[in-house]
Parts: sequence; C-alpha cells; structure tokens
Amino acid sequence: MKYIANVNGKRYEIELERVEDYRPMTREEIAAPAIAAAPVKVEVQAPVAPQPVAAPQPVNNTPAPQPVAAPAAPVSGGASTVVAPLPGTILDVKVTSGTPVKAGQIVIIMEAMKMETEVVAATDGVVDTILVKKGDAVDTDATLITLK
Repeated sequence: MKYIANVNGKRYEIELERVEDYRPMTREEIAAPAIAAAPVKVEVQAPVAPQPVAAPQPVNNTPAPQPVAAPAAPVSGGASTVVAPLPGTILDVKVTSGTPVKAGQIVIIMEAMKMETEVVAATDGVVDTILVKKGDAVDTDATLITLK
C-alpha cells in the first residue's frame, strides 16, 4: 500500500507492506534480553600517573592594560557615592537620610531586564542624600545615594 504523509509542510510518499506471519511481541519478550549475556573477562590496567605539563609561555610580552577607574560624580568633603550598576527601575530604597551603612550593605534594590539587582554601599559612611525614589528609572552610573 502506498500512502502520502505531510510532515512539517513536506510531502512524503510511503510504501507499506503487510506481513502475513506477523505476531506482536508479548510483554515478557520485550522485557527479556534477546541474547543471553555471556560472562566477559575484563582486564584492568593500573592507572598511569599523569605527566606534568609545562605552563604555556605568553605569546605577547606586552603588559596587560590597567583598568581605568570610572570618573566619580563630584561630591564635596571626601564623601562617596552609590551609583547604578546598570540601567533599570528603583524597586526599593532600604536606607533613609542619616542612616549609618557598612561597606557591602544593601542600600537599594533595582530591577533591570526582569531581574532584581541589589545595590550595595562601596564604603562605610552615613547616608547624606538619597537622590532617587521607588519607581524612578535610572541609567548606568547614575548617582543614587551620597555618603559622608
């Protein structure tokens, strides 16, 4: 018998034969292995100790470029700032003006690309000015908080 099948928009012509002595397999035949397993002798070799490999030599002897610090927003009196690491929306401000903060403490939570990002204080200090509020959209390196 010939059939035509359409698969993913492509047309295929299929020819099937009817087998007269076909008998479906029973569950026991499916579950039982077709060939009896014969014992196999396996020789195990002792592991070979790995040989040390010499470190690759640098191809170019020019020194690596030194990272350039991003310019900080001008702040008076030795104060520091907390800046946005990427563009996003402010979800929560965790501190208030006058709050002492430690380096690494979460001060703002913002959303960027459907992910929440915790913004932390880079240094110890006291919150001087909070320049954003919940719902504000900010750009990368925008000053969010000043510390004194």
